[in-house]
Amino acid sequence: MHLAPQGVTLMVFLVEDSLAIRARLAATIRGIAGAELVGEAGTVGGAIEGIRSTHPGAVILDLQLEDGSGLDVLRAVRPSAPAMHVAVLTNYATDQHRRACIDAGAEFFLDKSSEFPLVREIVQRWADHRDGTGPGPKV
Repeated sequence: MHLAPQGVTLMVFLVEDSLAIRARLAATIRGIAGAELVGEAGTVGGAIEGIRSTHPGAVILDLQLEDGSGLDVLRAVRPSAPAMHVAVLTNYATDQHRRACIDAGAEFFLDKSSEFPLVREIVQRWADHRDGTGPGPKV
């Protein structure tokens, strides 16, 4: 495995409207070597503003937010951050949602009910390969 140079940290922004799930994801991210949680939001507006102000290298994005869709967030921030990693988490893991998220620029599309533990693996992989040598998308 090729690791990123020492001192290079993957900045991660977390978007999740459920406080319990957000706390669990935040604890997971904080426990990953080479990753730093730089912000959290639970709304579309808060997510867009937070991502634009922190310039993270990765976003963990809930698809269904209390005031809209994670797709709205992704579409708003992707043009100015084409290299940013994005993993979408959802309870709505339909083929239609998957296609829409991938088309909008998500790298991963995960079902919260069965693939939640993969978040740690994905963020660790991103953090380990900050120089761009990491594996390609897996959706």
